[in-house]
Amino acid sequence: MLGLIAAFLTSFFATQFIIRFKHLHQHISADSNLSGPQKFHKVAVPRIGGISIACGLFAAVFTKTISLGSGHQGIILLICAIPTFAIGLTEDLTKKISVRQRLFFTAASAACFIYALGPQITLLDIPFFDLLFTIPFFGTLLTIFAITGLANAYNIIDGFNGLSSMVGIITLLALAYVAYLLGDITIIFLSLIMAGAILGFFIWNYPQGLIFLGDGGAYLIGFWIGALSIWLCFAHPEVSPWFALLINGYPIMETLFTIYRRRIHQNSNPGEPDGIHFHTLIFRRILQARYFDSALSANARTAPYLWILAGLSIAPALLWWQSTPILIGACAFFAIGYVWLYSKIVRFKTPSWMHL
Repeated sequence: MLGLIAAFLTSFFATQFIIRFKHLHQHISADSNLSGPQKFHKVAVPRIGGISIACGLFAAVFTKTISLGSGHQGIILLICAIPTFAIGLTEDLTKKISVRQRLFFTAASAACFIYALGPQITLLDIPFFDLLFTIPFFGTLLTIFAITGLANAYNIIDGFNGLSSMVGIITLLALAYVAYLLGDITIIFLSLIMAGAILGFFIWNYPQGLIFLGDGGAYLIGFWIGALSIWLCFAHPEVSPWFALLINGYPIMETLFTIYRRRIHQNSNPGEPDGIHFHTLIFRRILQARYFDSALSANARTAPYLWILAGLSIAPALLWWQSTPILIGACAFFAIGYVWLYSKIVRFKTPSWMHL
């Protein structure tokens, strides 16, 4: 509890400090490009909220180490996260770092995590496919790919005030709940301090968007959640590996569908931004027309739609975290539902219940 409070308060006041003195740094820290396909703000806004979250994590881990004489695993995970946070923050400040470079450094963080702490994917509970894990380093490479992909996924869904950050909080609380059922104090602590650090930022980000998460914050959150998701399944074999997949169902599905849409359907670079993400469609085709006189209102009303969508994948993961067959079915159901709903909205056939 002390770590959670330290993470929240440190992040909260660090974010306030960044906003209060933005006139001193916004020439390098602000998102001044207002014309991009995913730009919905009308004034330059600092995009270095990840600094606040990193400070919150450091404060929580430091507090536990000093007060209880423990917490070395938190220190190690925090050190492993440095490359992915640093490259994301560098992009926030310079706007010159490519997606490939960010993915490379995030993969380095994932490799550091595996080497220092040991967790990795060891099976998927699928007959015959699990034989691949007998190949040397297959599990290691799959783990690096999974953590790197999820970190990038959180950056992809970071399009509106409160969207990526609240999805992260909900997911972390779900991880903490299952860890509580299993009596895993370490994962409970690491989940809650990240949730607390994000919440300290979230208060300033939602609904007014006084500060943005930035690539540094989004990649840090995605890396942390990816690492803990795999760690929980690795440390407790009774947890289905599909729990880790389903609990992150929304950002993963958004990423996979984005790659398909750009590479297969549009024949374009998957790394380039576009304006037809799921969250963008909800903003433009459901909310913008109704709240055309207030872009802020439409922006703030977008995220709750996706919070609910994320909850639709997290709920069955919490209910059946031990059952691989049920979780596989839930994954398939969620993927089909996502594609169906996306196709409806993109064809201007949005279900009436979404207009409420």
